[in-house]
Amino acid sequence: MFKREEFAVVLDFLPYGRSKEASKEPLAQAIGEQFFTLLELVIKPQTSIAIGDRIYIGKGVRDKVEYIKSRIEFNQLTSGAQRELEGIIRRVVSSREQEYVNFFNHAGSLSIRTHSLELLPSIGKKHLQAILSEREKKPLSSFEDIQQRIPHLGSVEDIIVQRI
Repeated sequence: MFKREEFAVVLDFLPYGRSKEASKEPLAQAIGEQFFTLLELVIKPQTSIAIGDRIYIGKGVRDKVEYIKSRIEFNQLTSGAQRELEGIIRRVVSSREQEYVNFFNHAGSLSIRTHSLELLPSIGKKHLQAILSEREKKPLSSFEDIQQRIPHLGSVEDIIVQRI
């Protein structure tokens, strides 16, 4: 069973729907804030939304969304939505910085040979050992703290955005 998103960020707005479809209902392509689910939403008539708007899509009363039409894949996004995607993911990651820092502080092994931190791009065995030893000394507190204490790691925010 899929977990439900409560809020989504608009990637693209199609006021007359897709050109290939018979019904011309206003559509928005959006990404969920919690699980980064790509969604196509039917927008209520005479509702104005813009790219980057945060809208409620949970089970309660929705002020802008009529209903969630479907989950979609990356290749189903419009070219405009594809261009907006990385910037919006970056915005969501930076707003949830403490959650990702906690992941660095509490992540564990997946198997005898693999640690969950190694699933992040540019983190190999040497960076993994540096992260583990630094978090033993003192818990990591922010993206900036991680970058300062782990030499040559690069931007932590970029690493997380690439993984997503």
